[in-house]
Amino acid sequence: MDPIAADLATVDAHIRGEAQDPASVLGLYTEDVVLEMPSRALTLTSHAAIEANYRRMFAAMAEVEITPVDRFATSDRVVDECLVRFRLVADGFENAPVPVGSLVELRLMHVFAMRAGRIARETVYEGWQRIG
Repeated sequence: MDPIAADLATVDAHIRGEAQDPASVLGLYTEDVVLEMPSRALTLTSHAAIEANYRRMFAAMAEVEITPVDRFATSDRVVDECLVRFRLVADGFENAPVPVGSLVELRLMHVFAMRAGRIARETVYEGWQRIG
């Protein structure tokens, strides 16, 4: 498989699996992975911290609707953009800019730095909008 196709497959597996079973996607990351969410001032640098964050975050969401916008790759990057609508039902989104109970539209831009078919860095840019 060509490297770009392999990187796209890795990111697809990550996006599909992170909410279902956070532990299942950890093998898609390098051992030295960095996950950064600048808009919420979060940087995670271990598989354990990433898994714990995903478990809290996805448990805090209800009524989730995801609309893919675009996904493309170069030889060492994958960019994924989507719109996510959900109701924030608990405090699991650390530093969320809206209160629990809010209906949210979240514009997400993931930039994945890839190394040997695995995610070495994931930077998630979030555009939050309270819609209810």
